[in-house]
Amino acid sequence: MRLLLTLVLMLLPVVSSAQQGKAVMAVHGGAGTITRNSMTPEREKEYRAGLEQALRAGHAILNRGGSSVDAVEAAVRVLEDNPLFNAGKGAVFTHEGRNELDASIMEGKTKMAGAVAALTIVRNPISAARAVMEKSEHVMMAGRGAELFATKMGLEIVDPSYFWTERRWKGLQNQLLEEAKKEKPIGTVGAVAVDRNGNLAAGTSTGGMTNKKYGRIGDAPIIGAGTYAENESCAVSATGHGEFFIRWTVAHDIAALMKYRGLTVQQAGHEVIHKKLKAAGGEGGVIILDAKGNVSMPFNSDGMYRGWIGQDGVPHVSIYKD
Repeated sequence: MRLLLTLVLMLLPVVSSAQQGKAVMAVHGGAGTITRNSMTPEREKEYRAGLEQALRAGHAILNRGGSSVDAVEAAVRVLEDNPLFNAGKGAVFTHEGRNELDASIMEGKTKMAGAVAALTIVRNPISAARAVMEKSEHVMMAGRGAELFATKMGLEIVDPSYFWTERRWKGLQNQLLEEAKKEKPIGTVGAVAVDRNGNLAAGTSTGGMTNKKYGRIGDAPIIGAGTYAENESCAVSATGHGEFFIRWTVAHDIAALMKYRGLTVQQAGHEVIHKKLKAAGGEGGVIILDAKGNVSMPFNSDGMYRGWIGQDGVPHVSIYKD
């Protein structure tokens, strides 16, 4: 009997902490002309606190054995609720003076993905994107149809005035008057995470570009451009000039370089962001994470709000080009 029990135990999968891997995540809050000269100490402190809050929210989930998808959604929701960042509450205005929100999410084990575009009444677009991924047969929904779906899924619906902030309204007026602005962020927020089971996930959310026209949609809700995740390579969330990220399928290109050429997260990020994208005239950056917990956050702009957190639970945040 003891021998039989021993044999059974030998056949059972042993999951050690080493085999479980590292629970790590990274976030970004947009890239662009972000310099120390254009930032007050008080505002910089607020940005850093916002990034740290998002990292801690996601890490808390990973630390208790939660999934990477849960962690990504939680981190992005924190950034969506923070008016400093161009997503959710802090979304910029379109040419018509509206807030139109886009988001996407993807998990790396099955490559399931969901995306929403041109939302005007859903408080947290990242949650709407996840609902599309998990509760519909589609990958992307847009406009009124996406809002109706989100309502049926029980997501929090708000009046469009919820997204109005004085800072973003003034930003639109400056654009309309063609006034020079000291700070020109290419605003998007995003998160990537790997959980203890080695599963990757990525999510991205944005209000788009200030003064965008004619139903413009950028790369944030497009799988393979602004968001991508697969366990065999990496998870990517992008921020930048969306048209370039779409045309160069930036997120997927980074994953493909790792998967088929064996590049590291650092090498693949450098190849796409500092070589391919920069040569084409595209500006922005990405956060990249592989299943082993390796992180890279390359950008070719003056700055990018970014940060990562590892097993020890200590957040590391940066803003400028150090």
